[in-house]
Amino acid sequence: MSGKRRIRVIIAKPGLDGHDRGAKVLARSLMERGFDVVYTGIRQTPDDIVRAAIEEDADVIGLSVLSGAHMYQFRRVARLMKQNKIEDVLLIGGGIIPESDRPKLARIGVSAVFGPGSSIDEISSFITSRCRRLK
Repeated sequence: MSGKRRIRVIIAKPGLDGHDRGAKVLARSLMERGFDVVYTGIRQTPDDIVRAAIEEDADVIGLSVLSGAHMYQFRRVARLMKQNKIEDVLLIGGGIIPESDRPKLARIGVSAVFGPGSSIDEISSFITSRCRRLK
């Protein structure tokens, strides 16, 4: 990723979900692959997440949701992204998200959902190929 600004990724754990091992592993792994990563920590509100994306001039927002509140959290973040005119930021997710909810998430603007077993290479390649603002 030399020659250009590095892709900046916000990794966030919205809501009351305190299980953050996967989010930390992803954040560290993306950093090792040359991404600029900001991990916001656990128990973030959608407002906190979108504010961080704006302040950090993020290219990607990645939400990790294991609590079952994924529809609310993603819907709220997507709405705030639209209100703040940062719809060019890639919105992705990970965690325990049922297959049946993935089409609904896609309709609200979630570009991809990476569940358990997804490889770091798969996630990294997806981000690199889809990051709109750096093309």
